[in-house]
Amino acid sequence: MNHTAVAAVGLYTVLNTAILFWLIVATSRLRRRYKVWVGTGGVAHLERVMRGHANAIENMPMTLLLLLIAALLGTPVLALHLLGIAFTIGRVLHAWHFIEEKGAPWQREAGFGLSGLATVVAMAVVLGHAFGFVI
Repeated sequence: MNHTAVAAVGLYTVLNTAILFWLIVATSRLRRRYKVWVGTGGVAHLERVMRGHANAIENMPMTLLLLLIAALLGTPVLALHLLGIAFTIGRVLHAWHFIEEKGAPWQREAGFGLSGLATVVAMAVVLGHAFGFVI
């Protein structure tokens, strides 16, 4: 097993967990500001932040799992870093869009594009290993 490759995936797991924590803190701040303890209380900004958090939860685990599998299958560390960087920057941009009360559309689009591309490439890498193509 290549410990350096697994450590690289660990780095992006930590960074993406920090993004989730950023979303949690943003949600908590809005809950305190608007005194909403359950649900959204009809507060559009709170609903927006919670949706951004849910989207992160929907996307991060599978991509990070794909990166870990790719690392365990022998994907070069540089490739893992490129995928991890693209995915993480994408998730930062996406979270930033949702944390802002009126986030710029480019943040969401670029965030979705980068993280989506990294996910699709990670899928292709794992499939390549599964079918015997060396990546």
